[in-house]
Amino acid sequence: MLFKQTLALTCLSSALLSSGAIQATPYEANWESVKKHQTPAWFLDAKFGIYFHWGPYTVPAHKTEWYSIWMYREGHPIRKHHENNYGPLDKFGYKDFIPMFTGEHFNADDWAQLIADAGAEFAGPVSEHADGFAMWDSEVTRWNAADMGPKTDVVGEMASALRKRGLKFIATFHHQWKYAWYPTWDKNTDAGDPQYADLYGPWVPKGTFVMAHDKTDPLPDENFNQDWLARIQEVVDKYNPDLVYFDNKMDIIDEKYRLKFLADYYNHAAERDQAVVVTYKFHDLKKGSAVLDLERARMSDIKPYPWLTDDSIDWDSWSHTDTPNYKSTNRLVDFLVDVVSKNGRVLLNIPPTADGRILPPVRERLKQMGQWLKVNGEAIYGTRPWHTYGEGPAKVVEGHLSEHKNPDNTAKDIRFTRKNGHLYAIVLAKPESAINIRSLAKNKVKNIKQVELLGSDEALNWQQTEDVLTIQVPNSFPSDYAHSFKITF
Repeated sequence: MLFKQTLALTCLSSALLSSGAIQATPYEANWESVKKHQTPAWFLDAKFGIYFHWGPYTVPAHKTEWYSIWMYREGHPIRKHHENNYGPLDKFGYKDFIPMFTGEHFNADDWAQLIADAGAEFAGPVSEHADGFAMWDSEVTRWNAADMGPKTDVVGEMASALRKRGLKFIATFHHQWKYAWYPTWDKNTDAGDPQYADLYGPWVPKGTFVMAHDKTDPLPDENFNQDWLARIQEVVDKYNPDLVYFDNKMDIIDEKYRLKFLADYYNHAAERDQAVVVTYKFHDLKKGSAVLDLERARMSDIKPYPWLTDDSIDWDSWSHTDTPNYKSTNRLVDFLVDVVSKNGRVLLNIPPTADGRILPPVRERLKQMGQWLKVNGEAIYGTRPWHTYGEGPAKVVEGHLSEHKNPDNTAKDIRFTRKNGHLYAIVLAKPESAINIRSLAKNKVKNIKQVELLGSDEALNWQQTEDVLTIQVPNSFPSDYAHSFKITF
């Protein structure tokens, strides 16, 4: 059955899936019904995913993936850069980057293997960014990667390559941002030319574009809403993603279309016995209907519900630029550990080049994360939070795009996870002196039988008193970043 067809289901199997029970009757397009969807077990167990921003905006490789909007903004430095390097906007607009987006080095198997080697459990591409260029073989829009640019079905090839390696496949959508993204009112640019309206979007008055949560006036019309839904439907029909991710600003899409997507996708998955996830930001979907996602941010404490955060390997951009500012592997590992200790999961973005390369510094960090997870994955994969996330001086600053406000961790910062009756105390830096864990004092936790360092056969010296568990520093550490101590009771 196609996702976009009317789902004339009268009864779904009441059998239990390996991921948990599915709903016995079809979901309906109302909040009460879609809230009955349960987060699948695979997502509760999964902790680490990878995706990538790759599109025509990587051709100029200048500053940001938002190049496509700022190049049209009067007075913006990126417009000046564009005109100096490519000419006036009526002669060279965003569409003219597409033939230069060649992707000749793109290799889905190579990328998927790198992602698997990094220890990721779910992955996929940005299916469509705010620029309106689809990265799949589309019949809904002619502006797609199979027919233009790299002339490759990126979404389809990645879905196949990732699944061959046992990963869950995700598709991410940002294209609600396309509404008023381009100055379709401006006849002095190619964005104002009606022959390109299927790329640049419908005509809107000057000043319509606003940031998320500001009032959009006028709102998108019926045609824009239908096109928004049709693109997602096509990807679901063709590739059956295990997770559909939405960027923010989805609140400008008419509620009936958001509800139709949720009900149809959940029904489509149930009919296929597929356990699926939808993520959203802010209040774009109602609580309980999907999984909350943060952007470049994390929670300051444990949440009783599963959540996701997406962050980029680059401090400054989601796409490749000629001035990269990559985070250290140590920072990436500590971020993952902190998020997992609070019932979260990390979706890490990587930035390929326009010609389809993942550069050595990015590969190096991903491989180092994979090596760390081979040693410490027992304390990450399939775990659940303890009654407290951890201890130590580092306190997380919450809020959208707040990650840069959070300092690096020290050896006094410890995070906890639990699994199969064991507790894991993960020290977020190499300790130079004895490790003191006050949360594991005898007056709080009794009957500690054994303390081990994951990846090491060395017998540890430790002592539990009424006030503290003290672990003496081992002679060597098996990894270069955070260190996981396994507590047996």
